[in-house]
Amino acid sequence: MFKECLENLRNQTPLIHCMTNYVTVNDVANALLAIGGSPIMSDDEGEVEEITSICNGLDLNIGTLNQRTIASMLKAGKKASSLGHPVLLDPVGAGASTLRTKTAVSILENVKVSVIRGNVSELKALALGSTTTQGVDASSLDAVTDDNLEKMIKIFKDYAKKTKAIIAVTGAIDVVTDGEKCFVIRNGVKEMSRITGTGCMLSGIMPAFLYANLDHPLEACAAAVCAMGLAGEIGKSHLRDYEGNASLRTHIIDALMVMSSEELEKGAKYEIY
Repeated sequence: MFKECLENLRNQTPLIHCMTNYVTVNDVANALLAIGGSPIMSDDEGEVEEITSICNGLDLNIGTLNQRTIASMLKAGKKASSLGHPVLLDPVGAGASTLRTKTAVSILENVKVSVIRGNVSELKALALGSTTTQGVDASSLDAVTDDNLEKMIKIFKDYAKKTKAIIAVTGAIDVVTDGEKCFVIRNGVKEMSRITGTGCMLSGIMPAFLYANLDHPLEACAAAVCAMGLAGEIGKSHLRDYEGNASLRTHIIDALMVMSSEELEKGAKYEIY
């Protein structure tokens, strides 16, 4: 299943319009190139509709939000929706400020979003009105654990049904659901949380997986999550003495590039609920 998802991506080389934050833009571009897609970064209101028109998918990441990019994201999102392109919303820091939360809600109200990917605090802020977000990171009060797994699955299945979007909640345990079926994914290493941008990289590659696997959108999103987590595992295994989070970031991007489809299929750790 995941083997075919990655093979389809690499056979099609989807061009993804990434309107992502300037903290991680370079890593997002390189992750997309590594996995087999192609990135284009544009956020000027005067060209985003034109750029979106020539792309195959759109990544809307509100990490470094401002009034200029809000208008641009809405324009690009509406254009992508009209063309039937996969659109991902990464609601970075939703719940941390009124502006971020309102912007995420506005995008959801005006754009046909295919998938919402974020940490548990961000997704709870949107789904339940919870405000436990700690800056742009998940609060220590929030986590998907084996003890609360059934409760979390229900929350995010309900939110998927409400939004008609796939919900991808990432953390120590990942939850990916379309409201009916749910993948619980256990790939990754804890050191990934010490790198700025692993979530942003995932948000960049996910629309590429989606476009290349339009008949199986839930499986495509789950494949992307497994690939990113597996890249973390592979990257950590290649760390040498005195190498830390900066080296791990590089090894993760390398792992995305050299990962075979067979390696992804074999290394994916998930249960289906």
